[in-house]
Amino acid sequence: MPANPLTAYELTDLRQRRSVKWSEYPPDVLPMWVAEMDTPLAEPIAEALTGALGRGDTGYAAAGRLPEAFADFAAEHYGWRPAADGMRLVPDVMYGIREVLETITEPGDSVVVNTPGYPPFFYWLERIGRTVVHNPLASGPDGYRLDLDRLERDFAAGARAYLLCSPHNPTGRVFTRDELLAVAALADRYDVRVVADEIHAPLTHSGARHIPFASLDAPAAARSIVLASASKAWNLAGLKAALAVPGPDARADVAAIHAEVSESAGLFGVIASEAAFTHGRPWLADLLTSLEASRRLLGDLLAAHLPGIGYHPPQATYLAWLDCRPLGLGDDPAQTFLRDGKVALSPGPTFGRVGHGFARFNFATAPDRVTEAVHRMAAALDGAGAR
Repeated sequence: MPANPLTAYELTDLRQRRSVKWSEYPPDVLPMWVAEMDTPLAEPIAEALTGALGRGDTGYAAAGRLPEAFADFAAEHYGWRPAADGMRLVPDVMYGIREVLETITEPGDSVVVNTPGYPPFFYWLERIGRTVVHNPLASGPDGYRLDLDRLERDFAAGARAYLLCSPHNPTGRVFTRDELLAVAALADRYDVRVVADEIHAPLTHSGARHIPFASLDAPAAARSIVLASASKAWNLAGLKAALAVPGPDARADVAAIHAEVSESAGLFGVIASEAAFTHGRPWLADLLTSLEASRRLLGDLLAAHLPGIGYHPPQATYLAWLDCRPLGLGDDPAQTFLRDGKVALSPGPTFGRVGHGFARFNFATAPDRVTEAVHRMAAALDGAGAR
């Protein structure tokens, strides 16, 4: 297997995949949208799954050693060892968020979400009867940051919970310890519970450091609940396994999640995630090196071919949040790139009102496909200008 897992497959190989990334659009469209990577499985994960198939081990899921495996990984990577015996297996991070919020809030309660935000946050919170409070990130020449003054106003207005995406999707921002301590202080002042989606944490790039919210020395951190998973870093989303990880004072809330929720997780997801956290770290290191090269390549290509697009290299994730407003393509520039360039990006408006004029670009693929996608986008812009 090549040291760069992003170059393992040719385009013809990828087009045989049945995942949503490769089945949503016709074959002439280059998919650079949903958060899937074009990688093979890490060898320890493939071996663990092959062994399970050989045993016919395809029954209902149990957490097994996954909590301990995650605790060991977190201790090594973040300097934080959460208590394994307090964790609860859930099918995926979004499922866990819904269960946690249904436990710690009541119908009609307000939940603060930073925008742009992961699109399922909006529709799932509405489906469980919670009111979404859009809290835009502040932007500047150096990228995005939390708007703490706006956050305080939203907390003071009666919010009961704050859904913190850290590292942030779609901007790739890694929040600093000082920022998170400021959030904790506000949450304590206004009695707001923090639920932290930290699914992208293993994908933090060099030069940044992920701080688990629950690791902070603050009462709000002790009452917080982190959702964690191997699914993004090791490309396991379809296998369905994540963990609800309580702070010391939130154990009863996580314990209140019904046991049937854990049974809805996938056993293959548990097996694969345990292997990822335990034996998949060398593969992850190679992946991060490759992603950082793709991140630089994307920046160079945009500067050369689409200099009007605003781009802040993400500090984590393999997702780039592109400000296309200077191009004059309207609220949803992804439509133009799809129609005229045959390249699929995630539409900015689905990330909230502040996403109008933006698009999200997934660069977790081979360098030649990143290059082709930008060339197609540039050609689409030329075509749009000609009409």
